[in-house]
Amino acid sequence: MLPDLPIPVQVVVYLAEIAVLIRVLVRPHREPASRLAWIIVILAVPLLGIVAYLILGETRISGRRRERGRDVDAHLPRPKGDEGCLRTLQDGPHDAPFELARTINHLDPTCRNAARVAPDSNAAIEDIVADIDAAQQHVHICTYIWLEDRNGLAVKDACIRAAKRGIEVRILADALGSRQLIGSRHWREMRDSRCQVRVALSVGNPLWTLIRGRVDLRNHRKMTVIDNRITWCGSQNIADPDFRIKPRYAPWVDIMTRWEGPVAQHVQYLFVSDWIAEGGDDIRALLAADPTTAAEGHILAQVIGTGPTASFDAMPSSFSELIHSARDELIVTTPYFVPDEQLLFALTSAARRGVKTTLIVPGRCDSRFVGATARSYYEDLLKAGLDLFEYRHGLLHSKTMVVDGKVGLIGSANLDRRSFELNFENNILFADETLAGAVRERQLQYLADSNRITPEDVANFGFFRRIWQNLLATMSPVL
Repeated sequence: MLPDLPIPVQVVVYLAEIAVLIRVLVRPHREPASRLAWIIVILAVPLLGIVAYLILGETRISGRRRERGRDVDAHLPRPKGDEGCLRTLQDGPHDAPFELARTINHLDPTCRNAARVAPDSNAAIEDIVADIDAAQQHVHICTYIWLEDRNGLAVKDACIRAAKRGIEVRILADALGSRQLIGSRHWREMRDSRCQVRVALSVGNPLWTLIRGRVDLRNHRKMTVIDNRITWCGSQNIADPDFRIKPRYAPWVDIMTRWEGPVAQHVQYLFVSDWIAEGGDDIRALLAADPTTAAEGHILAQVIGTGPTASFDAMPSSFSELIHSARDELIVTTPYFVPDEQLLFALTSAARRGVKTTLIVPGRCDSRFVGATARSYYEDLLKAGLDLFEYRHGLLHSKTMVVDGKVGLIGSANLDRRSFELNFENNILFADETLAGAVRERQLQYLADSNRITPEDVANFGFFRRIWQNLLATMSPVL
């Protein structure tokens, strides 16, 4: 009711409310829980609910950007894959995640890849700097957060050195995540040193951005591609583990993998699409070229790039399909756990059918709302028989999944709705017992530094705390 407003204004508000409610009901790709949450908000607080839905209710991208993205995707050549690659698996259940993943970007799986896990975050940066210093043709970096700290400046200096010796350096940094560096002298130094620098998803005037799209659609990808033959993939931003913008949660515990082989050119596809979409020069020829050298590896790898322009459930479906393929063991780590229904049911059903299922999340999350929402799912997970742990030494930021010690997934995507619906993300799905074993060993290290969550712990949350957690979970489709 709007008793304090003049009758004509009330009529306008009611008509607007009806129009928005109709939009909520007919908008495609909305799960019932999300529709219901928005209907409740709009009916409970009409004016605020209408405004909130117009700002946050839909994954809106400006028409110009959407059209440019479609044009880029339609005209980009796809790098070659390896025919018969999946036959190397010789394992029916584990084929399905790769078959699904290839439909997302229309990239075929690749074989003949080599990969290793970096010992820690600082070592990863040191090795990335070494790869940049050894580059012969080009260096391409896309990142969400780039800080002005030791690791951030080390990568900056390496890019400048590469550009000065004639290497083509292209840098794409998210407008919000890397805003401090973008506004600093270090960004200008890279630009003045002939590094090509561009801002991803520029915000500009926030009001105008809200009118034509959404401010919170971000490029969350973390990609480095060198000479079409080396790529880095994982959870780490270009920053120190101390993560000075949120030091109270430090250290941020990440995992990074270094890849050589044809998969690097497939990650290049994601970079090229982002680069051209942001107005960069046309470098699509890199996708048709033969890689500089072929790695003598044997890892099966499949690139998965998702975002608000991809099919609606691309990322959660990929996660869920991999979980469904598990037969003996599943270990998952994620910093943010706000699952949709299909992912939650995939996890609980895995545990119920006898798969030893382990989920590791941070004990302290840098978002109180996300942390509380994650805990609202603890009771269901424990009842299903899942082993649940909270990491206690910093913020566990690694996004990993290992199935049966054979197949794994690593990259930038969290198990939350933001990664599923709003962020541009990049992951690599792989099959190799040695690499899966290395990632699993890292997961077990996290496990050794974690506290097991028991039903008694959940019972001790208290009545009002559980009400708060469940309320946030109910509203998660809105938030």
